[in-house]
Amino acid sequence: MFGCFWDAMVEDPTITRLPMSELRDSLSDAVNRVAYGAERIMIERRGRSVAALVSLQDLALLRAIEDRIDLADAEAILAAPKKVSLAKAKARLGF
Repeated sequence: MFGCFWDAMVEDPTITRLPMSELRDSLSDAVNRVAYGAERIMIERRGRSVAALVSLQDLALLRAIEDRIDLADAEAILAAPKKVSLAKAKARLGF
């Protein structure tokens, strides 16, 4: 789903990689590093990235980006032609 973007993010030297087993032993420390040190932590299980621990500020930014994408999608839908002939509707639906 993420393609090259995901590969680049996994290799990003600014993101700390932390195995799940280590996270279990130091969750409080990891949360503090993220919350107060602006660190991003990629959580790994069996050598594979499975989740990320990010600050509330990063989460708010992510949600704002998603909202903009949703708004752009909605505007595109609203800008599309509103009337479709019965023949075109049937053709689109495979009838």
